Amino acid sequence: MLGYLKDPEATAKAMKNGWFYTGDVGVMHPDGYLEIKDRSKDVIISGGENLSSVEVESVLYTHPAVNEAAVVARPDEFWGESPCAFLSLKEGLKEKPTEKEVMAFCRSKLPHYMVPKTVVIKEELPKTSTGKIQKFVLREMAKAMGSTRTSRM
Repeated sequence: MLGYLKDPEATAKAMKNGWFYTGDVGVMHPDGYLEIKDRSKDVIISGGENLSSVEVESVLYTHPAVNEAAVVARPDEFWGESPCAFLSLKEGLKEKPTEKEVMAFCRSKLPHYMVPKTVVIKEELPKTSTGKIQKFVLREMAKAMGSTRTSRM
């Protein structure tokens, strides 16, 4: 890649020593396979643990009522950040799950520290014209909610 068209500032930011820095985080397996885990800006740091938003989202998508899921960091007084899940539900549900039921579902499938401390159910998640969920909008919404108040365990 030579750079971004007519944007030398973005090019200088993304290109270092001939490498294009995407902001993706991954692991290289012994067989040479590169597995992309998450975007570095989407990693949630909670109490010193790095949480993959993609990993939490993949569990949320297994819930039978979930149509869309996105997980972002919410400020937390004690942990620094905590996972905040934004969901839209499938249409035609007889019973809609509560936020607490979604948390209990996650708790049965994830380590305790990865379970969203906040669940927000919306009609629809904000998306680009191509249908991609706009996490930057959700990050701002989570920040605007203020810090979660958690008890020290």
